[in-house]
Amino acid sequence: MSASLLDATSVAALVEDAASAPSMHNAQPWRFRFLSEKGTLQVRADRARAMPKADPDNRALHLGCGAALFNLRVAAAHAGREPLATLLPDPADPWLLAEVDLGRPARPDDSLAVLHPAIRRRHTSRFPFTDEEIPAEILDGLRSAAILEGGRLYVPDEWHVQSVLNLIHDAEGREALDPGRGEETARWTGTGAEEDATRVEGIPAHAFGPRQHDVTAPVRDFAGRRPIPGRGSATFEKRPRIALLGTATDRPADWLRAGQAMERVLLQATLDGLVTSLTSHALEWPELRWAVRDPESAMSHVQMVIRLGYGPTGPATPRRPVSDVLDIV
Repeated sequence: MSASLLDATSVAALVEDAASAPSMHNAQPWRFRFLSEKGTLQVRADRARAMPKADPDNRALHLGCGAALFNLRVAAAHAGREPLATLLPDPADPWLLAEVDLGRPARPDDSLAVLHPAIRRRHTSRFPFTDEEIPAEILDGLRSAAILEGGRLYVPDEWHVQSVLNLIHDAEGREALDPGRGEETARWTGTGAEEDATRVEGIPAHAFGPRQHDVTAPVRDFAGRRPIPGRGSATFEKRPRIALLGTATDRPADWLRAGQAMERVLLQATLDGLVTSLTSHALEWPELRWAVRDPESAMSHVQMVIRLGYGPTGPATPRRPVSDVLDIV
């Protein structure tokens, strides 16, 4: 299969799937550039969508772009191509995060393509989960998914879960005292139906979910004190099941691998019938992030906290048009 057979429509379809990935506050901090003569698709960071207050080193930006890169690989495999990805291919251009060669036919045993149906089904759910236990074999499969992408997934015990929840509450208190962070978050979050209808980025108000009667689950309340029409309150799970996704080292390449591992875990969880949400609140403060880890595990650096369980699927959040994020050269 020749790379020259990739036309603009095919490339746009790949990018549309890639851009369905999660990102911090749904900022969608990516751009794509297709080099038609080489048959490669570049994943670039969009610096205009960085968050200097909450993400000063661009770690979360790399995670989001890594998730988009993984979706791109899944979409390419589904389209019959083997995606050969190179991370950070040009040391002189740190905003070129990955280059994916799409010129070869997919291998018959490619495990990526089976994840493709989950790309559009995966949505962050900020709604209450049930207290139903997750079978051990499903958790083992999620751990294996993370390992395949160079990450690690650790499911903490009840004591450690409570410790992580305490750190998340600590982070919420810190943010409340930091007007700059609050303003940055407000830029990416909606306030009502009228604004939601025009958004192509960020988190619309209808995706906030209900307020918690008792704050027991690691779900960020983006509304704060803002009144949101029609937003009620609910009782969330008393014993939330969370997983910590992390890496042994903490460099930009690790962040990209962690983003891919995160998305592979989320897609596999979706196929397994689970719903998920992400929280990075405690990880945005260096001193709290260090305390989130389990000192006895080989995971030195936690990259994301994932909430897992059974419950209602969250609504789709807006996405920028492909024409806004794709250049064909």
